[in-house]
Amino acid sequence: MTASPEVNSHDRDSTDLARFGYRQELKRSLGTFSSFAVAFSYISPSTGIFTLFALGLVTIGGVFVWTWPIVALGQFIIALNFAEVSSHFPVAGSVFQWTKYLAVRSYSWFTGWIYLFAGILTVTAVVATLPLALIPALNGLGWHSLNAASLHTQLVVALITLLVITVLNIYGVRLVAIINNTGVLFEILGMFVFALILMAFHNHQGFHVVTNSGGLPVKPSTFLAAMFMSLFVIYGFDTASTLAEETRDPRRAAPKAVLFSVVGAFIIGGVFLVGTLVAIPNLGTAIKDGYGPAQIIEANFSAPFATVYLLVVSAAIFVCCLSIMAATVRLCFGMARDNQLPAARTLCRVSPSLHTPIWACVAVAVVAAIPFLQYSGAGTIAIAATGMIYLSYFLGNLAILIARLRGWPKTRAPFRLGGWGPVVNVLGLAYGAAMLVNFGWPRAASNPEPRQTVVSGSQLLNLHWRFLNDVPILWTVFIVIIAIGALYYLITGRRKRFAAVTVPADEPAPAGGAT
Repeated sequence: MTASPEVNSHDRDSTDLARFGYRQELKRSLGTFSSFAVAFSYISPSTGIFTLFALGLVTIGGVFVWTWPIVALGQFIIALNFAEVSSHFPVAGSVFQWTKYLAVRSYSWFTGWIYLFAGILTVTAVVATLPLALIPALNGLGWHSLNAASLHTQLVVALITLLVITVLNIYGVRLVAIINNTGVLFEILGMFVFALILMAFHNHQGFHVVTNSGGLPVKPSTFLAAMFMSLFVIYGFDTASTLAEETRDPRRAAPKAVLFSVVGAFIIGGVFLVGTLVAIPNLGTAIKDGYGPAQIIEANFSAPFATVYLLVVSAAIFVCCLSIMAATVRLCFGMARDNQLPAARTLCRVSPSLHTPIWACVAVAVVAAIPFLQYSGAGTIAIAATGMIYLSYFLGNLAILIARLRGWPKTRAPFRLGGWGPVVNVLGLAYGAAMLVNFGWPRAASNPEPRQTVVSGSQLLNLHWRFLNDVPILWTVFIVIIAIGALYYLITGRRKRFAAVTVPADEPAPAGGAT
């Protein structure tokens, strides 16, 4: 009797993983669609649009929709570069693993450290986004005691969400994948169909709204500030490669999922953005009051229909929470398995029955809850999370370019850019550098000082040290996370026995040495 193709495929993938020095511990159960679904769910256009739609609208009116194709193109260039690398290194950990194989160990460690906290902050930002859609939906169901504008109510819902997604991730990636696959179909169909309904039956502004700023000045500085919604949406596509050890045939499946997730998010999100903009009843009022999608939905539909749609969006955001948690946990697991984190032996321990790194799940959840000690809204956390992500992407792209200049890749992977590789790499770095400057630029709209986070006379974010309250938030986040990492690495991390870097014979040895 011959083995089934699925068994042969599993053995082949496990053997391939063993060439990198790792044994198969996580359960390899994701197909190409599930891999795409996890990456698409991480991006989740509905999540980012619900978080920062109002920021774009109050900055330059309907013109902010043009930031969407610009960011999508820039991110697709980076995705092309990442797709090729993921085809060479199908190991859990994404940017951390790639820099480990293509750069020196200290560089890899700092890249992984920054990316880990970027992922954790993203978990925080997205669970804080869910209340923006869920609370109005619950109000529509009769829970009128819930105040959508109350930060305390948002905080309670966010913490409950964090607890639930942690438990679900502990019970396995297969369960997460089933929920993801279902949620992605609802998000794609719901957002796309709903946007078409808005365009056909609730078009109050006309399509020329995309050139109507509502009287707000459209300058390079305001356009770059309005870009933050798009920047917050379109990232996380490398999740498909982060879950490579749980994906069947990851050298082929992961690159496809990386690229398709960006394309899918661009199309679905773009249609939803235009549909939402044309459905604004009064542009001046929407800008003045900072309308988000929830207010626009409620203004156009009967209460029952608006409630149903908000529940669909809430489900999509919840699925996004699951995916981001899954990706961040795998990065934590990958770094701990290489003995590069505190309490590494505990964090890399995989449950023999659930096939998940339980303590890595718990650790990510605990750290993700820290920003809630002084909660100032999803938008503030989203800005910090996105800036950290772009920094780690930039560091990853820089390591890949240096490796290319040294002759990588010398072998043919299933997905390859060929002679276009260096060109794509340089373009990605140029775009990433420009966006990092944009992130870091001190401005109240996108990188405010804590003393500028004032609503109704109350300062939402107070760091209790006067000089920190006068420093842009993103600068403080960068400095604190990098400083803590540097102290740990210098005092303890560099003295720890690192796991040996095993590279297959047909891949180049890393600059830091290999066995």
